[in-house]
Amino acid sequence: MVTRTSPSQRTVIASWCLYDWANSAFNTLVVTFVYSTFFSQAFADDPGRGTALWSRGITISALLIAALAPLAGTLADQGDRRRYLIACTLTCCAMTAGLSFVEPGQAGAVAIAMTVFVIANVAFEIGLVFYNAFLPSIAPEDRIGRVSGYGWGAGYVGGLACLVLALPFVTGDPPPFGMSTVGGFNVRATNLLVAVWFLVFSVPFFVYGRDNAVRSTRIDLGAAFTDLRQTLTHLRRYRQIVRFLLARLVYNDGLVTVFAFGGIYAAGTFGFTLSEVITFGIVLNVVAGLGAWLFGFVDDRLGGKTTILISLVFLAASTVVATLATDRLWFWGAGVGIGFFLGPNQSASRSLMGRLVPKRHESAFFGFFAFSGKVTAFLGPWLLGVLSDAYSQRVGVFSVLLFFVVGGLLLLRVDEAEGVRTGALRV
Repeated sequence: MVTRTSPSQRTVIASWCLYDWANSAFNTLVVTFVYSTFFSQAFADDPGRGTALWSRGITISALLIAALAPLAGTLADQGDRRRYLIACTLTCCAMTAGLSFVEPGQAGAVAIAMTVFVIANVAFEIGLVFYNAFLPSIAPEDRIGRVSGYGWGAGYVGGLACLVLALPFVTGDPPPFGMSTVGGFNVRATNLLVAVWFLVFSVPFFVYGRDNAVRSTRIDLGAAFTDLRQTLTHLRRYRQIVRFLLARLVYNDGLVTVFAFGGIYAAGTFGFTLSEVITFGIVLNVVAGLGAWLFGFVDDRLGGKTTILISLVFLAASTVVATLATDRLWFWGAGVGIGFFLGPNQSASRSLMGRLVPKRHESAFFGFFAFSGKVTAFLGPWLLGVLSDAYSQRVGVFSVLLFFVVGGLLLLRVDEAEGVRTGALRV
């Protein structure tokens, strides 16, 4: 019996990690490097204005995700999380493909592109609520940090692989398949690549990631609202979760801003071409995947809290270097430092939440996890956009430091051991 169970568990974990490989193409190409940079340059008169417009799309997405995530998590605890994950994935893939056909200069181009992007981004992030909620049930307790790290590592490698495939679309002269360059269609077509990549590599987890808990197949929004109110009422029992989510609410704003504007900053301040931005993204994905994989072992040994604090110290230091850098060499060094510690920060945040959540209410609490990552996530992009518009991108990026420092100070108040003990209770 044991010999049958172990391979099955490995298969589920492998397919779960493969979903990270699949979805990271969206974050890497659309949100961070290719489409965000293209949008800021092609849909606006200058990079500062383009940065401000993109920040509004990120802000609107964050507010919608924050509003929907807790309810979505509660709803998933009533039914089949896999079903909701599939629906969100299909929506994100369809909208991402749609971005390819919005041409700069057409009537209402900015509004159309932003609307399609917001829908895709919301579907992507809500899907992660259901996806992350599987972690506590598929990973052994003493290996949850490593499994989370494997997923993040696979994600960064997947984002890198898709980015490499996208290079000929952007730098090819001529682009592959006789692709038109009118209105930057060759660049916009990378969104089609992302959509296909995301969908194809998600299929294994759709097959193997079945939700074995007995739940209703009926969607009952009334009951979901009732459950959400009850969870909020009992949230005071889980004070370490509340403290952790408050800290993450702050430091994650810095991460969101780095993801959204890393490529834009490289292009606007250091004159990176789009192909150079992609090369920059490839390097960052390599070191981020390596960091996530290595620190998975640190996480299981020292705990999620300590791992996150270590990452925040180095993220803050690298941000200072990035904003003070006077040449590309220093900026590259800062970028590599940020990339290496982005992975451990995200992976350890997910594994720490996985340790703290009460059993059978994983989706509901991961809904709050998503809420904490988005409810104020507009502040970082908004502040960066305002400062970039008023002063310079360099001044705007410096504001990221504030979120890392304050988030780290708040995280010091979390007692991880007490939180794990409390998480064994049921709501």
